[in-house]
Amino acid sequence: MKDFKAGKKDNEDFWIKLGDQFVLIRYFAVRNSEKEYLGVLEVTQNIKPIQEIKGEKRLMS
Repeated sequence: MKDFKAGKKDNEDFWIKLGDQFVLIRYFAVRNSEKEYLGVLEVTQNIKPIQEIKGEKRLMS
């Protein structure tokens, strides 16, 4: 978080196994229009279903 406050980083990602889930944790620095640090946003997602994707799925025309 020190790097977020110092403006050295804007995001950081971590991933861990929790039981039968594989969890992606993403942190994003939140800044105002003057680039001043306001805080951090944490986003957590189970990515195990994404890892199991096979083949392709395309948008329909």
